[in-house]
Amino acid sequence: MTVEEMKAVDIRTVDRETLVDIRDVKIDRSLPLEERVRSFVEQIKNPYCFRCGDAVVKTSFLDTDVTLEDCMESYLRNL
Repeated sequence: MTVEEMKAVDIRTVDRETLVDIRDVKIDRSLPLEERVRSFVEQIKNPYCFRCGDAVVKTSFLDTDVTLEDCMESYLRNL
């Protein structure tokens, strides 16, 4: 799936069984940042649309110079 396809997932029609539950994502804090980011994306499959329990979560980002990688890096640094 491309980034644009990931962004375009409609939470009203997505098969929630195909989404990863973020509570199942495990981050090894001993890994370097780049590997933690890679591991997160590999586990979550689509960082724009995932589950948290029974709730489907869709994320979006403002149209700024901040990239998804920047946001993920900031998030993972603060874990």
